[in-house]
Amino acid sequence: MQLTLDSVACMLRAPSEEQGPVAAPLIPEGMDSREDEPRSCVVCGDRATGYNFHALTCEGCKGFFRRTVNKSTGPTCPFTGSCEVSRAQRRRCPACRLQKCLDVGMRKDMVLSPEALALRRAKQALRRAQQPLMKVRKEQNELVQTLLEAHTRYVATMFDQFVQFKTQNFLCGPLCYTVEDALHAGFQKEFIEWIFHFHGTLRQLRLQEPEYVLMAAVALFSPDRPGVTQREEVEQLQEKMALTLDSYIKEQRQQRPQKRFLYAKLLGLLTELRSINNQYWYQIQRIQGLPAMVPLLQEICS
Repeated sequence: MQLTLDSVACMLRAPSEEQGPVAAPLIPEGMDSREDEPRSCVVCGDRATGYNFHALTCEGCKGFFRRTVNKSTGPTCPFTGSCEVSRAQRRRCPACRLQKCLDVGMRKDMVLSPEALALRRAKQALRRAQQPLMKVRKEQNELVQTLLEAHTRYVATMFDQFVQFKTQNFLCGPLCYTVEDALHAGFQKEFIEWIFHFHGTLRQLRLQEPEYVLMAAVALFSPDRPGVTQREEVEQLQEKMALTLDSYIKEQRQQRPQKRFLYAKLLGLLTELRSINNQYWYQIQRIQGLPAMVPLLQEICS
């Protein structure tokens, strides 16, 4: 069938009276078609988050309605049954709040029972578990092996000591420093405690060695370090390390389901590590009495 401009125009033409009236789109009562404007909960007047149980409500009234409907006995009003239901007063009388929920159109039959809700969540968890796991590509595997070899060659013994974390000592090459040494040198106690808290949090994650070396690589390849010239290339390397770390963690998800949020936690720790680094700069400047970091110290501290 060949379409012409006339036939296309006929299809796009507004319907005539012979074709009958065009049905208007169904919009629930009280819904504002201007989606970009903030909307209020029809129960208490708080900021609405969407349509819940057939009415435009906030998260608070949504949760209240679900909990109250699932209870075996309903609340009763100790007053006249006409209590004010507003954002400030909504918790004072559950009975009047429930009645207003029903008056604005919230439906009890749309609330799932605790058993049905648990079943739905179990099905959702099963679907997530059955999703195909992300596989680490060959190139990423080679990258992990390269990093592991370098780590084994240079810092393997330090990694073992870090994992055990039995003492609060600083290791700097063949030398060992205590917390008291750091305080005597001029470092603030709060800063030292921050460092040990960071290491304690990292230790609790029980990282596998590939995860540890990839996290270290992400921290190392930071394009905003002082003195970095080829920032775009360094940023690409950092992104490559981060993607490999994410892929590795997801591939291990089946063996370690409790680690499904590990990648997000590591990113948070990397952000905290940057804050520690900035504070370290400040500590060095304060101890040395420097108005600004000299280039050599700047390179060491970064």
